Amino acid sequence: MCEYCGCQSLTSIDELTREHEAVVALISRVRTARDQGDTVAAAGLARRIAAVLAPHTQVEEHGLFPAMADEFPDQIAALEAEHRRIEAVLAEAAHGVPTDPAWPDRLLDVLAQLRDHILREQDGVFPAALATLTTEQWEAVEAVRARTGSALPPSAA
Repeated sequence: MCEYCGCQSLTSIDELTREHEAVVALISRVRTARDQGDTVAAAGLARRIAAVLAPHTQVEEHGLFPAMADEFPDQIAALEAEHRRIEAVLAEAAHGVPTDPAWPDRLLDVLAQLRDHILREQDGVFPAALATLTTEQWEAVEAVRARTGSALPPSAA
């Protein structure tokens, strides 16, 4: 992932980036499960991705995105719409293995979209946030993180 602008030196961005990295690793495992025809494993991985994304999305949508919405309204609206599409497909596996035989293909499609979404955040949103957010706005992002937590263990750094 991106390391060129220094935004990961901020705890908020570092946490969001670590969550992105965890999701990307899980996405590769979903592809393997799908290639092996293992829908049970794919559904379990979808639940793990959803667990990582739940607090992550809260931090973005209730902390980071509101601080950026005035300056980048179209981009933020598009990212939030993508969150809804991704969540909908992942939610199909929330209580077990989806019975729809098209679900594994929908899952792979939405995970490809998620991968692109992550790259746009890493290469666009995070550097822009570093350049534009005030101390008070970063404190608001941190407050959301404090309320929501993370599905990942604390950073060793």
